[in-house]
Amino acid sequence: MTPLAPADPCYQPVVRGPVPGGGRIRVVEVLATGTNGGAQEHVYNLVSRIDHDRYDVSVVSLSPGSSVRKLQRAGIGVVVFDEPDDAVAVGMLAAHLLTPAPTSSTTTCTGPRSWARRRPLALERLGMRRPYVVSTVHSSRVRSLADRDELRRLTPHMDRLVAVSRAIVAKIAEERGDAAPVELIYNGVDLSRYDHQEPCCTLREEYGLPPDAQLVGVVARLEPEKGHPTLLAAWPEVVRRCPQAYLLVVGEGSQRDALEALAAELGIADHVVFTGRRDDVPAVTAALDVAVLPSYREAQGLVILEAMALGRPVVASNVGGIPEVIDDGVSGLLVPPGDPVALAGAIVRLLTDHPYADLLARRGHDLVHERFCVELMVRAIESIYDDGARAVRLPREAVG
Repeated sequence: MTPLAPADPCYQPVVRGPVPGGGRIRVVEVLATGTNGGAQEHVYNLVSRIDHDRYDVSVVSLSPGSSVRKLQRAGIGVVVFDEPDDAVAVGMLAAHLLTPAPTSSTTTCTGPRSWARRRPLALERLGMRRPYVVSTVHSSRVRSLADRDELRRLTPHMDRLVAVSRAIVAKIAEERGDAAPVELIYNGVDLSRYDHQEPCCTLREEYGLPPDAQLVGVVARLEPEKGHPTLLAAWPEVVRRCPQAYLLVVGEGSQRDALEALAAELGIADHVVFTGRRDDVPAVTAALDVAVLPSYREAQGLVILEAMALGRPVVASNVGGIPEVIDDGVSGLLVPPGDPVALAGAIVRLLTDHPYADLLARRGHDLVHERFCVELMVRAIESIYDDGARAVRLPREAVG
């Protein structure tokens, strides 16, 4: 008798009990901005995969942008509060939370900024039922003392914090203490987009590159924390040792002009392509010989997981949550942040040692299936929403 193959944990069915009180659990996801970023990708992956028969999901965004449009194209209800005054925005979201669908059981707010977290408290002050408040922490940025003081004041009013890496768990403890329960839930990759993706076969023609060009790519916002200057500083050495190597810088952001000027100053402009925003990122990533993320800080590094899901060998900075998803020398290569010599050496190694690069790529691909698929993330978050439905309560003042 042939033994059964082990089941893929990403596709194991989940049986849940009935919703407390009947109907559906109302979930309101709150975004501080409608532009691109890790938090926006997390929300999109979640709300497009969640069980809509059980959860009544909508999104509130503080501003319009490409992520809002992406959600709307997917049929997700989005309300945009394009209001710079926090006090006004507080009232707008409070009013939004006062109009649940008739079948709602509770409301969960997920938001990365304090303005989102204050709105449920406004409902409690009005004597209304306070929603169950979940805050997903994606940011690895260093906060000011004023920001830390505000977080410590607001955190006791939150029911659950979700951290996307152990590095973020430690950051929460440092910034806020233990004022709210913290749960580690890694961001997941949508394998329907990133597992069986055909590579973009026109990249070399689009950008006038030779047919035998070796493509190295970084997919990231062009912002200071993403480490593009270190990658550009590494590139002269990469080109010296691998003359057919070309760097694709995929993304948009405030640093584009400065980065293009740096590439010209380093004499590598003819081996660097700034693509701007691409709507076919999975296909572009699938076409890379090596994927790189040279960040100076990073909560988790979702783009690296996406490259691993596509079977691409990866090089990334040993910062934040990245070493939790890459085992150095096993599923990818880690280098110190801000070290162009080490970064160049790692890239060249993967461009020249094809069997080793293929081995790392296969291991990375398998790791994403085992631990980092979007289904595992969604199921874990659904369990939190179920907890919220059971725990929803009247304001303290209304309890006899």
